[in-house]
Amino acid sequence: MPVNTTYALVMLAAGIGIPVLAALNAALGVRLGSPVAAAAILFVVALAATLLALALTGPTAVRGAIGAPKHLFLAGLLVAFYVLSITFIAPHFGVGNAVFFVLLGQVISAAIIDHFGFFGAQISPLSLTRTGGIALVTAGVFLTQKV
Repeated sequence: MPVNTTYALVMLAAGIGIPVLAALNAALGVRLGSPVAAAAILFVVALAATLLALALTGPTAVRGAIGAPKHLFLAGLLVAFYVLSITFIAPHFGVGNAVFFVLLGQVISAAIIDHFGFFGAQISPLSLTRTGGIALVTAGVFLTQKV
């Protein structure tokens, strides 16, 4: 299987996981009566899974974190923001609504990051075609969801 196909399939699976994650963690938050507790449990499980993957793939890579630019660690705050917000909001707004707006935000920010090559990303200029695609996604969000 070509590498790009493998990458696409892995990312498709990750995309499928986002609404499942949202629904499961929102339900746990409701069950516990605390979205923050549900998010904390999610991160404990995620940390355990990540540490296992790290142990299997090369724990010495962590040494490189010492010299890494500090702004790169803000990604952890963004993950926490996403998990906390989806856990709080999905039970009230709906998983579909919440995830569709997350998707819209992802498409817009990805286009900006790629256009300017922020954070070392491969540059892919924002063309009329890409702008049209973003507009279609935006229209799709509003057509498929009750807000």
